[in-house]
Amino acid sequence: MKYQRLRNEMVTKQIIARGITDPRVLSAMRTVPRHLFVSEAMMDQAYGDFPLPIGEQQTISQPYIVAEMTQSLQVTPEDRVLEIGTGSGYQAAILAQIAFRVYTVERIYSLYTRTRKLFDQLRYHNIVTRYSDGTTGWKEHSPFDAIIVTAGAPEIPMVLVNQLAVGGRMVIPVGDRHTQDLIKLVRDEEGIHQSNLGGCRFVKLVGEHGWREQ
Repeated sequence: MKYQRLRNEMVTKQIIARGITDPRVLSAMRTVPRHLFVSEAMMDQAYGDFPLPIGEQQTISQPYIVAEMTQSLQVTPEDRVLEIGTGSGYQAAILAQIAFRVYTVERIYSLYTRTRKLFDQLRYHNIVTRYSDGTTGWKEHSPFDAIIVTAGAPEIPMVLVNQLAVGGRMVIPVGDRHTQDLIKLVRDEEGIHQSNLGGCRFVKLVGEHGWREQ
């Protein structure tokens, strides 16, 4: 009951208050138990207006950023969505509340195994996971109706753009190692259209088509 109250407060004060209106996104944010996607020590902070560490120098994004990116993707119940960077699994769980199927790729093995177990426990049977370099996408299951990248890239990986269906949307942070702009791409019969949703800050997208391992 406590966590349900905190979830409702999070949606009202952090998400609706900042202009998120998509009813599917708001419903998903009210439903997914965010506190289960962080360590036990962090559970009481899970609904705060900030990102939290999840180990391996990775973070669970601030709730508002998750809501903004999800709304920007314009996900429908028929959509197949690709997520690059499973991380805590929270973003995939939000998407799974809305989309037909979510394909999510994680390059850090400990996070991959932890989230796979959590998805099974929470019965997210429409989430398909993979341990791999996410910057190459998941060609076998393409094209996707939507692609979300949850780490900052030095530039937009064309290999991901090429896995978008016609009518598909992609949201990706692009910039340097410290700050990025949240870029939205839409693919139609005429090509790719790009817009800037504003500044953001994510961990680095590491991989063949991202930042190199240091």
